Amino acid sequence: MSAQMLRHTLDVLKQEKFLLECDREVDYVYEMGAVLKHFDNKRPILFNKVKNGVMRTAGGLYGDREILYKLLGVSKENRNARFLNALTRPMPYEILSSGPVKENVAKRNVDLMRLLPVSKFQEKDASNFITAGVLVLKDPETGRFFTSIRRMQVQKGNVLSVLIASPKLTNDFLEVEKQDKPLEVAVVFGYDAPFLMASQYPSATYGVDKYELDSALRGEPLQLVRCETKDLLVPAQAEVVLEGVMVPGKRELEGPFGELMGYYGGQAQHPIVEIDALTYRNDPIYQTAFPCREEHLSNGLIREMELFYFLKNQVDVVDVNVTEGGGYRFNAVVSVRKGKLGTGKTVILASLGLNKDLKQVVVVDDDVDIYDPRDIEWAITTRTQAAKDFVIVPGALGSTLDPSHGLRGMTDKLGIDATKDPERTELFERAAIPGFEKIDISKYFSNTTL
Repeated sequence: MSAQMLRHTLDVLKQEKFLLECDREVDYVYEMGAVLKHFDNKRPILFNKVKNGVMRTAGGLYGDREILYKLLGVSKENRNARFLNALTRPMPYEILSSGPVKENVAKRNVDLMRLLPVSKFQEKDASNFITAGVLVLKDPETGRFFTSIRRMQVQKGNVLSVLIASPKLTNDFLEVEKQDKPLEVAVVFGYDAPFLMASQYPSATYGVDKYELDSALRGEPLQLVRCETKDLLVPAQAEVVLEGVMVPGKRELEGPFGELMGYYGGQAQHPIVEIDALTYRNDPIYQTAFPCREEHLSNGLIREMELFYFLKNQVDVVDVNVTEGGGYRFNAVVSVRKGKLGTGKTVILASLGLNKDLKQVVVVDDDVDIYDPRDIEWAITTRTQAAKDFVIVPGALGSTLDPSHGLRGMTDKLGIDATKDPERTELFERAAIPGFEKIDISKYFSNTTL
C-alpha cells in the first residue's frame, strides 16, 4: 500500500520543518480556532492533547500557498498546466478489500460531539461546525463520485445540517427528494493535498469523477475502500469517515456562522444529514480548519487555472493571482505581455464575464509582481488615470458571501487597466541597479545577524 492521506502528509511536513506540535491541552471551543487564527491558518499544527480526551486534531494544513505547492509537487510556474492535465487526463482509482480507516467500526449510539472535537470558532456561531470535512456522494445517474467541502453544523446527537451551496449537490439532492428517497453521503477527515484539490474542481462545470481527478493529480491510483453501510467508496487511509444520508423533506435552521470574508452569515433552513455509522483508524486524527481558509486557497488555485486558460486564448497572459484578500474568489490580478492598445480592457471584460463571483480585476504588465500588494499598488498609482483606465460595471450578479452584495442582490464590478501605454513604454521604464539581485548582503555585515 503506497503512502497516502494525512499521516503521510504529517510526515512530510515534519521533514520539511513546517509542522508545529502543540502538547498543551486545548479546548476545541474557541481556543483551538484562536491558535489557528494566530497563524492565519497558514501554519500546519498538530494538537496532541484536546479537551475531554477526544482525538488528536490537525489544522492549518493547506492554508499556505508555498506549502500547498510543495505537497502537490507543483511550482508557481507549472501549476496551471498540471491542474489542467489532471482535468483532461483523469486516471483510474484502485479499490482495496480493506484499509486502516476500517480498523474501528461504530454503528450504534453515534453521538458526534462525544466522538469528535468539532470546534466552535467564533462568538456568534450558532453551534459547533465541521469545517474541513469532505462530503462524498455518487451521481445517481452516472455512478461518478463527487466530493466537496461543505460546512456542517452539529444539531444534536447524530444529526448535522449541511449548507449545500454547490449546484451539482443541490440538484442531485432535490431530484432524489422528489422521489422521497434519501441521498447517501460520507464525510471524510484526514485527507491529503491531492484529495483536497480534486474536491475543488466544479462538478457542475466538468462532471469528471473526482476520484479519477485525484489519481491524476497524485500520479498514482487513489486507494479506496467500500463504506460499511452505504454504496460509496472512501479513501482507505483516511482517519475518520462518517456514513449517513441526506434526509428528504427535512430541514433545520443553520447559522449564523463566521464565514469566508470575516462576517457572520445569516440563518436559513438547510437539509440535514443523519449519521448512522462511523469508521476510524486506531489513534485517529481529526481534521479542522479555521473558517474558511484552506479549501478557499485550493479553490482559488482552480479559479486561477480556469482564468489563465480562458485568457490565454485571447491575449499573451503570463500569470493570474486570485488573491487572498479577496477570499480567493472576489479579486484577481492578471499579468500580461501587452502587444497593443486594448489588451487591458479585453482582459477586464473577459475576466469579469468568466465567473460571477469575480468582483474586481487588476491588469498589469509582466514586470509587476502580482503576488506583492505593494507592487500592484505601485502599478495602479503610476500607470493609471481613473477616467480612462477604470471600468465600472453596475448591477451585475455576484456572490452572497459578499455582504455588500446582499444589500441589493447585485454587485458592481471594477476593472483596472494598470498596464503601460505600449506606444510610450520609455516613460515607464523601471529604474534598476545592475547586479542587484545577485548581492549577498550578509557579506557586508559579518558581525550582525540579518
